[in-house]
Amino acid sequence: MRAGRDRPREARTGNGRRRRAGRERGSMSVFTVLFSVAVFLLAGLLVDGGAAINARLRAADIAEQAARAGGDRIDVEYLRETGQARLLGDGEVCDRAEEIVAAHDDDGVQMADCSGGAGQTEVTVTVSVTWEAFFLAALGYAGTEMEASATAGPDTGEPAGAP
Repeated sequence: MRAGRDRPREARTGNGRRRRAGRERGSMSVFTVLFSVAVFLLAGLLVDGGAAINARLRAADIAEQAARAGGDRIDVEYLRETGQARLLGDGEVCDRAEEIVAAHDDDGVQMADCSGGAGQTEVTVTVSVTWEAFFLAALGYAGTEMEASATAGPDTGEPAGAP
């Protein structure tokens, strides 16, 4: 029996050096699988994170539009009598805000709340936008709702703090 038969066989590399055959066999497969999972997660964070930010910005935009529209519903008679602007009742103000939200014609957009405040001088509108995850849905995270609020009121043309 020749000496060294029970050791693993050696193979020659292209530059004449010897290495043990099979020692690193399959290591690239493990690396490829782990790297693919990492790339998938990063793509999920990039795409789905961008969609979440976009939904938040869209909710803020719609809330601002709806609050401004509601803030335009002023009580003209009260303005003529007193010279001060105040909004109509919450019902009329919020109905106008709801019209703006409904005009976006999207199933994922809805008005979550509408309320008058500060003695009928402002209206606060909260809008909710639903977004659905694309990559992260494979991990069980389907998406969520993003909310934003905006407050608006009539501009009287007077400087801030004036009586």
